[in-house]
Amino acid sequence: MTVMYLGVRYLGIFYAALSILDSVATISLTDTECFIVSVVWNWITAVVCAMLWVIIVTRLYAMYLRSRKILIFLIVIFLAVNIFDVVTATIITMYTSGEELILSGIYQCSISQAGNILLLDHLTWILGIVFEVCEMCLAIWIAVKHFRELRHHSAGEIIRDCFTVLMKTHMLYFAGFVVLSCFQVIYELSPIADSYSLYVHIYGGVLSILKVVQMFVIGPRLILSIREYHAKLVVNSDAATAMTSIAFQERVYISTGSSV
Repeated sequence: MTVMYLGVRYLGIFYAALSILDSVATISLTDTECFIVSVVWNWITAVVCAMLWVIIVTRLYAMYLRSRKILIFLIVIFLAVNIFDVVTATIITMYTSGEELILSGIYQCSISQAGNILLLDHLTWILGIVFEVCEMCLAIWIAVKHFRELRHHSAGEIIRDCFTVLMKTHMLYFAGFVVLSCFQVIYELSPIADSYSLYVHIYGGVLSILKVVQMFVIGPRLILSIREYHAKLVVNSDAATAMTSIAFQERVYISTGSSV
């Protein structure tokens, strides 16, 4: 998980740097550089989404108490979606071209795609949404099941707290994904998406910020939340152990003093 966390974080820094490079109107990029920026964006998105899904699959596997059936089910869906994403990203790379436009002294990269590339891009979003909804339904179902089973079980307090942490971060991630998907669909289906008006640039900028927040801020929280909860348990356990040790020593001292 540490490798996943560091990978997502550093790819996020690189992604943000490319966004700034493309957004600054005074920076001139050649046609080849525009093409490279677009391709790198697409592949970073594909790789980061795959890494985040690995994290989610691992969390669900743990929530289902290491069930082999659920693991096989998740791996099959994960591989199907990601193989399609890789094939789509490869096709987009082959049939994409970049061009630098100069509009009133402002540099702008224009990306053109041949054939039905846009349809493939939409299909990747649809498959991603289906995968996220499936994961969310599985998480809600197992959480409700465990909460019902542990409702009258005093020893299940730690498990309930752990599932609460898991569900909070999962709900936050899913909510961010829904908001981002809605913005992306509106942008892609808008008839003025390819124009160069101020409103389109503002909307595109907001969409880029949402992507960065979703993938590189909310996404790593899926790991950090569990580590924070584990660290809290360790601290509380150490404190309880220390108090027990102090109380034991006091009882021994009192017992020894009374026997003299």
